[in-house]
Amino acid sequence: MARLVLQGTLLCMLRVGLMSTLDSEGFLSPAPHNCPYKCVCAADLLSCAGLGLQDVPGALPAAAADLDLSHNALQRLRPGWLAPLSRLRALRLNHNELDTLGPGVFTNASGLRLLDLSSNALRALGRHDLDGLGELKMLLLFNNRLAHLDEQAFHGLGALSRLYLGCNELASFSFNHLHGLGTTHLRTLDLSSNHLGRIPVPDLASLPAFLKNGLYLHNNPLPCDCRLYHLLQRWHQRGLSAVSDFAGEYTCLAFKVPTSRVRFFEHSRVFENCSAALARGLEQPEEQLHVQVGQSLRLHCNTSAPAVHIAWVSPQHELLVAPGSRNGSIAVRADGSLAISNVQPWHEGVFVCLATGPHLHHNQTHEYNVSVHFPHPEPDTFNTGFTTLLGCAVGLVLVLLYLFTPPCPGCRSCYHHTCRCRRWPRTPSPLQELSAQSSVLSTTPPDAPRRKASVHKHVVFLEPGRRSLNGRVQLAVAEDFDLHNPLGLRLKAGSESTSSTGSEGLVMT
Repeated sequence: MARLVLQGTLLCMLRVGLMSTLDSEGFLSPAPHNCPYKCVCAADLLSCAGLGLQDVPGALPAAAADLDLSHNALQRLRPGWLAPLSRLRALRLNHNELDTLGPGVFTNASGLRLLDLSSNALRALGRHDLDGLGELKMLLLFNNRLAHLDEQAFHGLGALSRLYLGCNELASFSFNHLHGLGTTHLRTLDLSSNHLGRIPVPDLASLPAFLKNGLYLHNNPLPCDCRLYHLLQRWHQRGLSAVSDFAGEYTCLAFKVPTSRVRFFEHSRVFENCSAALARGLEQPEEQLHVQVGQSLRLHCNTSAPAVHIAWVSPQHELLVAPGSRNGSIAVRADGSLAISNVQPWHEGVFVCLATGPHLHHNQTHEYNVSVHFPHPEPDTFNTGFTTLLGCAVGLVLVLLYLFTPPCPGCRSCYHHTCRCRRWPRTPSPLQELSAQSSVLSTTPPDAPRRKASVHKHVVFLEPGRRSLNGRVQLAVAEDFDLHNPLGLRLKAGSESTSSTGSEGLVMT
């Protein structure tokens, strides 16, 4: 028994040593099922990037949902090569040498959401090159050599939301129908760094607001057109990110020479002679609506003719069709109108209506700019009648006080008799000083009782004369003047001496 155990142990050790040796030499290395040579397979990810491949590997695992073939030397793609990959959602073919696609290349990729064809050598896109990509959301075609796009190159991409065509050689682009691409879902259209020199301004102005916000036209030889300048200036003032984020890179050719490029928003003197009237009517003005939190709101899609299909785009770029938004706060009625029963702050922004139909000349849009405000607190009720009555009573009391109150307290009997009212001491004026001098000339005290003046007693009053000579005062003499002693009067008049006062002479009556 011990011998059998020993033999089993030795055999087991020998087998383990042999297996480890084979594994180290690479003869029995474990590998995932159907994973191409030198590629990396991890769950539903398949990466064959940077391997210098000139052709696509023949056997691809059917479970792959993300396929990376970037940074290789691929020049051609066979029609139907994606047929085994029914679960594929992302395909990366960037940084290869593809110069053409051809029909049927993507016919079996109906579930694809992301297609990256950037940094290749593509020169044109035909009518059927992108057939079979009905669910595609993002298409990257930047940094190629594209110079021509078929009029219906994107006609099958109804769900596309982001299209990147920057850094190519496009000299024109059809903005009226976007080469067959619908505007229902499209949010980003990158046409920067191309050769665009002719842009139909009315077609550009008729695009919906959410697409204008994601339309990149910078670094193109745009014409120095007055209407285009006013249109881009208005977009810049409205804060559209595609213009405001790259304002310094919007240039135009002043003299149709590459060296005559000027910046749109930095050299406005080029457009001094442009009339603002040329830009009027290019864009339909947004309807400004103001609503308070908690109120209801109803928006109608106003079109020139009856529309067959109507959809809305919310400020959060959510496509709204019947029955309404995902959170249930916005409803789309059977007539195409949009209804919000309880407006909240997140409903603020631009709502865009998209209308299509056979009687419409082209797809029409209508925009509503909704501003949401919180209700202001109501002021306290104010009794106007009571305050008016109180004001009248106070006014009447003031008038009575003014009419019947004497000038100073306790002087009611001072109308016909001499009255002494208490006053605050003030600095005497020159005229009051003269009155003080008159008291010196008077021989009768003011408080003495009335009596007949004697023949030889006379009273003289010093008054300011109505006519003065060089600022000096004349004397006015009462009728009881003592003629026997005229020199007994000693006069003191401010700055004047006695001799100067007497030099004027006395006026006697």
